[in-house]
Amino acid sequence: MTIAGFTRDELLHEALVAPCDGRSVCADTQVHQRPGWFQLLTPSFRHGGFNEVAFARLDDADVESVIDATIAQYDAHGLRFRWTITPDCRPLDLPERLARRGFRSESVVVMAAAIAGLQIPEAEGVVVERVGPHNVEVHADVSARGWGTELAPLLAFQRGVLADPTDDRSHFFLASRDGEPLGIGNYKALPRSAFLIGAVVLDGHRSRGAYRSLLAARVRHAAARGLELVTTHARAATSAPILERLGFARIAELPVFFNR
Repeated sequence: MTIAGFTRDELLHEALVAPCDGRSVCADTQVHQRPGWFQLLTPSFRHGGFNEVAFARLDDADVESVIDATIAQYDAHGLRFRWTITPDCRPLDLPERLARRGFRSESVVVMAAAIAGLQIPEAEGVVVERVGPHNVEVHADVSARGWGTELAPLLAFQRGVLADPTDDRSHFFLASRDGEPLGIGNYKALPRSAFLIGAVVLDGHRSRGAYRSLLAARVRHAAARGLELVTTHARAATSAPILERLGFARIAELPVFFNR
């Protein structure tokens, strides 16, 4: 499989490895990175996406103690976190070990598309705008409601990113109709690709085109930067089928485990 000249291994790298290197974090985020391990721990986000083990390649002799120590780390702060099992994670029975500890799981699909080949129909009446200091509070509010997380740390994070003159990679978008906020979508501009993240449409506004319009706006913006590939992690039961209909290809399906 090749997409926009990227092999399958390169596609997986752009979707799983490159976003870790280009990730914006909160002021209190602890980044634990070493060969075979990538982890974020953010005490201010009790239920958000800044607490995760994104990669783990562990020896059989150490795996049980590392799992227990990692759980204890997050429990000490009362944090919800996720553990993503990528194709290179080891040992191979890591999912079973997490399940035995009571983690629940859901399937996430790694997806990719050549930007030049996408033709995304936009919804009439949906306005998508870039987020800046003038509307960041609205964007953060919609994101917090849509994802069920706390508003204050999310708003502080977004304000920090927008105020950082060195960060030209993080891009936030807000969709509305007749002035009413509908949903949000973000993306990270990586050196070789665009990584879509965080899209959510509020209850009562779904299935009316806001998701497609947010997708089209982000793809246009990435194309204007000269990027030719877009990747994302999509929920298998919800957004993955939509993206597939719009021209995205499935690259891999991953189990993601949650401690609560």
